[in-house]
Amino acid sequence: MPTVALLGTGLMGAPMARNLLKQGAQVRVWNRTIDKALPLEADGAVVAGSPAEAVAGADVVITMLRDADAVHEAMTSAAAGLREGQIWAQMSTAGIAGTKRLAQLAAEHGLTYVDAPVQGTRQPAEQGTLIILAAGPPAAREALDPLFSALGQRTLWLDEDGAGAAGTRLKMATVSYGISLTAVVAESLALAKGLGLDPDLVRQVVTGGPMDSAYFQLKARAILEGDFEPSFTVRNAEKDTRLITAAGESAGVRLDVVAAAGERLRRAEAQGHGDEDMSATYFASFDLR
Repeated sequence: MPTVALLGTGLMGAPMARNLLKQGAQVRVWNRTIDKALPLEADGAVVAGSPAEAVAGADVVITMLRDADAVHEAMTSAAAGLREGQIWAQMSTAGIAGTKRLAQLAAEHGLTYVDAPVQGTRQPAEQGTLIILAAGPPAAREALDPLFSALGQRTLWLDEDGAGAAGTRLKMATVSYGISLTAVVAESLALAKGLGLDPDLVRQVVTGGPMDSAYFQLKARAILEGDFEPSFTVRNAEKDTRLITAAGESAGVRLDVVAAAGERLRRAEAQGHGDEDMSATYFASFDLR
């Protein structure tokens, strides 16, 4: 297994690091807030004090940070430890413009850039069942395949040009579906409540019928039980809606539903739900009192 530097140990990065360690990889981790990285020492990770310390001598650098700006800042700080030919698997959701900006940074440092965002949230990251949407040169695949196998159930290699952002373009389409569907579930339950009904009646009607799905059950249960432990936060989902709508605009595609979902997420964040699971968009249906 290659030696890995993983930058970003939040909801996604920490379980990804653990899965790599379980498969025998040597993993160095860095996080801006070091307290989020320190628990990984018990799993066998080396906690680095800076991005440059983490990446020095690593075969593969993985970034799993909030957005393109955070990734760019971390990799710029890592410059002293980078070496020409090092593989950089950029697995954060950075948007199309952000991905191309990061690919340019990779080129400036002579890195082999792989655009590899993931489909999945905290639970699939913990279970090692993410779907990895990858684009990059064949030379990088040999090194990355065992790592990606530790992180996900499937890897879709889309093309050989990481700078072309094929992985990110597909991620924009799939995450749009997930965020929009969450808003639809939340609105349906909120409407039932507003009409004086038990929202669980909606779940009972949908269960077992053609509209049912594992995702509906997951998000409906979270809302009905008031369990908003984050799998994918309101704040991060709102950020993604802006990336998605920008992608649509650049392609001449109107995205009315995800734009409306973004408005709901902004209301939920303003109500104090930013760090809760995105199913807390449910609260956006009700005025603050």
